[in-house]
Amino acid sequence: MRTILSVSALIVLFDQATKFLADHFLRPIEQVPIIPNVFHLTYVQNTGIAFGMFQNYPSVWSIIISLSVVFLFIAARFFRNQPLSRKMAYGFILGGAVGNWIDRIRLHSVIDFFDFRVWPVFNIADSFITMGVIMFIWFALRDR
Repeated sequence: MRTILSVSALIVLFDQATKFLADHFLRPIEQVPIIPNVFHLTYVQNTGIAFGMFQNYPSVWSIIISLSVVFLFIAARFFRNQPLSRKMAYGFILGGAVGNWIDRIRLHSVIDFFDFRVWPVFNIADSFITMGVIMFIWFALRDR
């Protein structure tokens, strides 16, 4: 459990620090092309969920995501006897979920800023959630 919480805490700190920087420096200018037409830093406040879907229900999503975060904390104890790689994957998901949940509670939206132009704008928390899910898919396929 300690491993999961440590990994999660580091991800939350990294995520919130990058969102603070995006809010402070990027919001006033909205967008910075890093590689024009390929990769930009673009300030977005996403009131929906994944890929900006369901934008008109921020209060509903705050409640659902709050319940999900509570569930993730409770379920973390089931990883006590799992290998380190599975604890890390779960920590990635939990840390990303908490990072985005903090934004939802504080701002009623999630700060996103990585913009690859062919994909919806996302953030560090989203990246770690995705990596954790991919790791679990890999474990499931490998264990077959």
